[in-house]
Amino acid sequence: MSKQQAVIGLINPKSPTNVGGVLRAAGCYDAKQVFFTGNRYLNAKKFHTDTKNALERIPLTETNSLEAVKPEGATVVVIELIEGATPLPEFKHPENAFYVFGPEDGSVPKDVLKWCDEVVYIPTIGCMNLAATCNVVLYDRLAKLGGVESSDDTIISSRDTNNKMRWQKS
Repeated sequence: MSKQQAVIGLINPKSPTNVGGVLRAAGCYDAKQVFFTGNRYLNAKKFHTDTKNALERIPLTETNSLEAVKPEGATVVVIELIEGATPLPEFKHPENAFYVFGPEDGSVPKDVLKWCDEVVYIPTIGCMNLAATCNVVLYDRLAKLGGVESSDDTIISSRDTNNKMRWQKS
């Protein structure tokens, strides 16, 4: 049995805001690493958008080829609006997954589709941005595979330090 892990691959991400959002999602949903191709993010990374400092725990690594950094034994799951793709609500996440997301202003290249194992899309009205898509996919993974306890202890350890709210039904 393989060790449960999620790794993220980003194809030439354009926006530092979205990369920061992806890093935050990776931290919230226990992804182990984020890889990216292209140079658009490097040109804009001076804008600090990783508000939870996920980079301290999750490596963000530049690569020329996502195929070359595919984790051993991982199932490659491309997330893209492609005809014939599996809708996310029907998708069974693999324990060891490498989720590949296309650029904000384009599609996953055909050469990537040749080495992927699955293509999944999120049924929406219109398309979502990169960070939002990553959040939805990783949340769906966590919800379906488990891994985080649903309790007040989880709320207390996850919330912002400025939030001390408690709700009791009257």
